[in-house]
Amino acid sequence: MKSSLELKDLSFGYTKRKILEDINFTISKGQIVTILGPNGCGKSTLIRLMLGFLKPDKGNVILDGKDLIYTTNKELACEIAYVPQIHKSAFPYSVIDVVLMGRIPHKSFFFKYSKGDLEIANDSLKRLSISHLADRPYTEISGGERQLTIIARALSQGARTFIMDEPAGGLDYGNQLRLLEEILKLSEAGYTFIKSTHSPEHALWIADRVIMIKNGSLFADGKSDEVVTSNNLKSLYRIEVKVEKVNGSIRVCVPQKLYQK
Repeated sequence: MKSSLELKDLSFGYTKRKILEDINFTISKGQIVTILGPNGCGKSTLIRLMLGFLKPDKGNVILDGKDLIYTTNKELACEIAYVPQIHKSAFPYSVIDVVLMGRIPHKSFFFKYSKGDLEIANDSLKRLSISHLADRPYTEISGGERQLTIIARALSQGARTFIMDEPAGGLDYGNQLRLLEEILKLSEAGYTFIKSTHSPEHALWIADRVIMIKNGSLFADGKSDEVVTSNNLKSLYRIEVKVEKVNGSIRVCVPQKLYQK
């Protein structure tokens, strides 16, 4: 299977402070990959490097065989979409207008949206079951609906790899689960997801693979149920956590002190 994204000997730092050092991994198309690590470990910096927002001090970020430093912003936008934490807009664009913005990488400097662009945007809304929001002001919908709108914009963009920086941050429990459900559906359709999170359970529930970052280095990398273990979580977050199976399959993380009560 052709790789979606490859990091080779990647290192990055600000002035004399090293943030990431010698990061190596390859992500295949269609995978859901979760990046776990404590605050300050370098997760967000790693995401910025994979998006081409930052240039590595050493090493390479390679997209389908081509180094990002030789990839134009327009080319990159057609391959990788960025889904941030809950996105806020100062302007009351309609939801359909926000989703149409995903078509901009396919346009020249002076452009008008075509009928085809509108069809793609509407199809993206339909795939996420939010067509009923099309004419609503983006500033007036819920946080969960905004996240789904940004994912619809990414679909409209035509990208097949989505990089998400704590996409469930700030969402209530119900919207977190709805978001995970949509990520799983899109992965089954061949889309690749690389997402950071503060919730190991999210990784256990939907991720094919978990990459753990500790002190700027790769701490663990493998199948979610093999990597998200009590020992690894203790080492990563300095907390006693028991990883338990529920109904013989679903895994949950229970803090040890609470587990004993």
